[in-house]
Amino acid sequence: MDRSWIRNSKPGDREYDAGVRQFINFAVKNSGGREKLPCPCHKCHNLLHKRVDEILNHLTKFAFDNTYTCWIWHGEKMDETHVGKPKNSLFEEENVVEGDNLEDMLHVAQDKFNDDPSKFERLLSDSEKPLYPGCKKYSRLKAILKLYNLKAANGLSDKGFGDFLELFKDMLPEENVLPKRTYEAKKTLSTMGLRYEKIHACPNDCMLYWKEHESLSNCPVCNASRYKKKEGVPAKVLWYFPIIPRFKRLFSNSGDAEKLTWHANGRKKDGKLRHPADSPQWRFIDAIYRDFSKEERNLRLALSTDGMNPFGSLSSTHSTWPVILVTYNLPPSLYMKRKYMMLSLLISGPKQPGNDICVYLAPLIADLKKLWEQGVEVFDAHRNETFMLRAMLFCTIQDFPAYGNLSGYTVYGESPCPICEDGLKGKWLTASKKNVFLDNRRFLPDDHPYRKRKRSFNGEQEFRGRPKVLTSEEVFKKVEHIHTTFGKKNKASLPKQGYKKCSIFWSLPYWRHLFVRHCLDVMHIEKNVCDSLVGTLLNINGKTKDGQNARDDLKEMGIRNELHPVKKNDKTYLPPASYTLSRREKKEFCESLAGVKVPEGFSSNFSKLVNMETLKLVGLKSHDCHVLMQHLLPIAIRSILPKNVRCAIIRLCSFFHFIYSKVIDLKVLKFWEREIVVILCELEMFFPPSFFDVMIHLTIHLVREVRFCGPVHGRNQYAFERQMKTYKGYVKNPFRPEAVLLNDYFMKR
Repeated sequence: MDRSWIRNSKPGDREYDAGVRQFINFAVKNSGGREKLPCPCHKCHNLLHKRVDEILNHLTKFAFDNTYTCWIWHGEKMDETHVGKPKNSLFEEENVVEGDNLEDMLHVAQDKFNDDPSKFERLLSDSEKPLYPGCKKYSRLKAILKLYNLKAANGLSDKGFGDFLELFKDMLPEENVLPKRTYEAKKTLSTMGLRYEKIHACPNDCMLYWKEHESLSNCPVCNASRYKKKEGVPAKVLWYFPIIPRFKRLFSNSGDAEKLTWHANGRKKDGKLRHPADSPQWRFIDAIYRDFSKEERNLRLALSTDGMNPFGSLSSTHSTWPVILVTYNLPPSLYMKRKYMMLSLLISGPKQPGNDICVYLAPLIADLKKLWEQGVEVFDAHRNETFMLRAMLFCTIQDFPAYGNLSGYTVYGESPCPICEDGLKGKWLTASKKNVFLDNRRFLPDDHPYRKRKRSFNGEQEFRGRPKVLTSEEVFKKVEHIHTTFGKKNKASLPKQGYKKCSIFWSLPYWRHLFVRHCLDVMHIEKNVCDSLVGTLLNINGKTKDGQNARDDLKEMGIRNELHPVKKNDKTYLPPASYTLSRREKKEFCESLAGVKVPEGFSSNFSKLVNMETLKLVGLKSHDCHVLMQHLLPIAIRSILPKNVRCAIIRLCSFFHFIYSKVIDLKVLKFWEREIVVILCELEMFFPPSFFDVMIHLTIHLVREVRFCGPVHGRNQYAFERQMKTYKGYVKNPFRPEAVLLNDYFMKR
């Protein structure tokens, strides 16, 4: 089809008129019955949708967009000469950076102006208007967007940005159209930003002033006022960022739309676990919901939340809770990238929501139910077609306290394990004043010799089987009739153990069919294990699991008589255990770590974390513990501990090294599932009972979650912790931290 008329003729020419008629016939034929179509005139650039008669009128008055030679917005498939996104005269740069792809942003933004097209006309005019006469590289809108991205990235204040705009405007030619105030720049960009809803909440977390409660001024549960002393200022706010428009924006980008089908077309399928799509949970959902699985563009999501202190000050107890979504359709190298993390909720402080977090999740769950039950019509820019998009929540990712908030299970006390539940009872240590879990032998094979040993363990033989793990349907039967009144003033009515609420996630129809609903966070488990291990070896105050109380517990239990405390001349002497290091051994251990040199960015500088005077490790972060367990600890202890103790610790480090593998062989997985139980039993022979808190016990269940949900790197908190550090960097105003955070967050998107 000859389209030279697009560039070589103008309105009024016979060739141009014939070409326009040809285009109109083609567009109507491929319209799929739609009443309005994108208008390709030089004024609208396919960004405004109009009736066919209006398009014909525009093309008669204005020239056809001379860059629009492949009619992908009107049903034409791309050929080899048009692979990728078609260029537009306004957007000629091929290497656009995130936040600078104006074409995608304007196509998504146009849906917001159906009621007031004049605003979109002004925005479109700004995208066409040169920054100054003769400027070909920057339009007014593009210049503002670029400069504001710099402001957000470098934490520049509004006043500083305003001063910069005023100076920069003065440097440009006199007829430039750059705004000279921050307010003008924000006003221009605000129309392009993602929409969000500001929902008032009860200050006691009882309810949201949402839907049928929107008009109330007092909480019907606790009677607390909706507002502060000043009328109109809400006592607490939830910011919700609707996820459906953001999914539409993802699919409006041809490159992103193609990546969202990688799980079906791009991954290697050889029976090994590389991606959540290789997991049994993914395949099981595909098997029982065939209507959902047959559309490869349907989304599988993961939700993560945790509290953060927006001020970055340890003296402040302010707790803000962001709720972030990631998309598992993407390749493993992308789904944890900042670009594809969606901040969906922001729960304001100063107090954490705790068990009442379900109140704040309601708007998000409502959209997730809509995406599952009905779906939404979305345009796929890669395939140049519209389809009904559906989505499901694959799992949640959180640390252990937040696990209890989201699942509704009590993660402390006598039965804190949410997987074993009532099948695992802790033993109360009177001196240490805590529950410990010494039932590791229950997970061994029935004929294992460790089951019959008494002296090496707690003085008793162990013949009980492993605790039963309830299916999701069995858990739902336990919780479906639990009715909870939310709110900080209703804590006394909650049970002390077991499930204390029916979590809002159970309202999702597919939730009761998932093998793993809430994932254990390996990052925090590994850090706690590392702290306990290193703290006990080096006898670090506050972290060691050995000491007077631990030895008194041994005496009370009547085991390991050789380690019982001995009183001599009004002083108590603690006999050395197999894991006790002499001062020479501690010095050797610390020197081996202090002398480590690693590539830049691999880890912290361990020489700054080792105090050679006190022979302690101080200030270890989560990633430092990760590097220590994965690489350094097996080397540091190779010559300072008895062989049996040293081998058990090294095998524990090897277990965590395997768990973090990017490719998991199922045969090797079965081996480590048996091996971790043996490792914990051997550690139980050497370390005191106070060492075995719930974090040590949870390592037994890590292999189960890898088998059902795929590799750990898809369910790790590291990426989310880094993202929350970025959010903290946006906060410049201590009086309204959440509002300032959101302001810069949206300008960075």
